Amino acid sequence: MSPMLDRPVVNAVIQARASSTRLPGKMLRPLGGRSVLGWAVRAAAATPSVTRVVVATSTEPADDAVAEETQRQGASVVRGPLDDVLARFLLVEELYPAKAVVRLTADCPLHDPELIESVIALWRARPTLDYVSTTLVRTLPRGFDVELVRSGVLAEQAAEPAGPHREHVTTGIYGQPDRYTCSGIVVAPAADDLRVTLDTEEDWALLTAVVAELGDRPPRWQEVVALLRSRPDLVKLNAEVEQKAVGR
Repeated sequence: MSPMLDRPVVNAVIQARASSTRLPGKMLRPLGGRSVLGWAVRAAAATPSVTRVVVATSTEPADDAVAEETQRQGASVVRGPLDDVLARFLLVEELYPAKAVVRLTADCPLHDPELIESVIALWRARPTLDYVSTTLVRTLPRGFDVELVRSGVLAEQAAEPAGPHREHVTTGIYGQPDRYTCSGIVVAPAADDLRVTLDTEEDWALLTAVVAELGDRPPRWQEVVALLRSRPDLVKLNAEVEQKAVGR
């Protein structure tokens, strides 16, 4: 048996919905040669240690288009409650069991496969870790968010029927460091002042400009940072956007 076959299964789950409050339908916008959702699927699929890519969307009619686009991009799709995202992740676990799940969001189209791989590698080096992320201490631009959760931990979180973790999935994990063993990736120099996620028209203007410069391919996060450091005019495009707060 090859070493790859000996490795525990790690699936990438991309949460996506059409009903964004600030930018409805953003997942299906064309960016370069594919949809925004297609960018996230491609990056996850290009990560060597990811076994399966699954898009977790809702059962609402508005998300029929998200499910159809997922299938066009060659990923699996699982549908569940609109507001209970954790329940969607548990449905994925039932259909596609894995030892750990990488949580990605489709509104981060510039996901870096090498960064995703680094998060998985850190967990594989210490498989007792419950949670590994690029956001535990944020030093990367917002938009390179990668979280890995050990599958048993997701089941434990599901035992709590109410709370912000039902929507945000991981707040009940990294918010309880006395209960869960967490680790993360940090970079230097820090670049957390930059923003390459998609939530507003200003974000869209920046992402369109970045793709025009770097091309229709998954960029390394270092390339994106280098471009933005050299182009303050691009950074200004969404510098005033405030990130929505996540409850705990």
